[in-house]
Amino acid sequence: MKLEMTWVDTARTLAADFGRRAVVHDRDGSFPHANFADLLQAGFLALAAPRAFGGQQASVTELGEVIGAIGYGCPATALVLSMQYLQQRHMARPGSAWPESLARQLVQEATQSVALANSLRVEPELGTPARGGLPATVARRTPEGWRLSGRKIYSTGAPALRWYAVWARTDDAEPQVGTFLVRAGSPGVRIEETWDHLGLRASGSHDVVFDDVVTPLDHAIGVAPVGAQSRDTNMQAEMTVLLGALYTGVALAARDWLLTFLRERAPASLGAPLATLPRVQEAVGRIEALLLSNRRLIASLARDLDGGAQVPLADSGLIKTLVMRQAVEIVQEALALTSNHGLSRRNPLERHLRDVLCGRIHTPQEDSALVLAGRAALEHA
Repeated sequence: MKLEMTWVDTARTLAADFGRRAVVHDRDGSFPHANFADLLQAGFLALAAPRAFGGQQASVTELGEVIGAIGYGCPATALVLSMQYLQQRHMARPGSAWPESLARQLVQEATQSVALANSLRVEPELGTPARGGLPATVARRTPEGWRLSGRKIYSTGAPALRWYAVWARTDDAEPQVGTFLVRAGSPGVRIEETWDHLGLRASGSHDVVFDDVVTPLDHAIGVAPVGAQSRDTNMQAEMTVLLGALYTGVALAARDWLLTFLRERAPASLGAPLATLPRVQEAVGRIEALLLSNRRLIASLARDLDGGAQVPLADSGLIKTLVMRQAVEIVQEALALTSNHGLSRRNPLERHLRDVLCGRIHTPQEDSALVLAGRAALEHA
């Protein structure tokens, strides 16, 4: 009897094509539009959205497995897809500030076309808002709607986004902050193609500039006085699962290429494949231990979330730190075993290294996660 393919089975099939395309997109920094057309065709763009809105309502565990599979082939595609899933999870939370009509609209569009959404939060002067501060992007209330002006940097997926969830402050004497949903292509919006990074070169994380852009008054989400916004700690935990799975997928791709190389590479001085050397076997064993650790950490966190647990920020921050450290260590260990071959651009290992290094940049950064965990430990001692 033929077994029905799961979401992760389909993701792995798609990732094989994505991996072949990734070489070209990495070389020229182009955005993988064809990948998202394939994801739409396979039904992946509303996978995280609630069934009540027309989505698939996949569990956090399933989403992590899908993102890990896609990240194995093209981590830039997986990153953009992760942002889509996080938006869909956010809009479906109990007590969400998202207007239901808007949430339904975004989900319906995602089932019919490549309609992606992402939060635009980081700014040139502010940096990451996770470290505090007010955004420079301003929303002015007018009779025709909110008028937004400002610049957002590192806007992942910019070439393909249909909706921008823009973090901004109002122009009141005592500013309020919140999210303002803006449709891509609105008058006054422009994308400046500034993204030219070491890794994840195909993610299209360009600057998006808003010049007196009008969006309807009912497109404001969760606007409230500074400091009044409630913080759902599970949002960070969900991001840790998805991004942890993504970069572990990159590390797994590096491991798989390494195993083939070690079995096939037989130096004349050795007269046998490198895979026969005990010290090489030991090094591969270290990689296996790190992969196992990452898988277990991610799976346990996803299981907690699916079970309804409330995950402390310190815990998800530490898991993110450990998973990213270990993903980088795996690829670096692979490079140490391959010498110049691993650094050659004709092989994928150097690309995997450049991509996996980006994992450390995502919120929370390592120093913030460690300070939070250390402070909590000291306060409870």
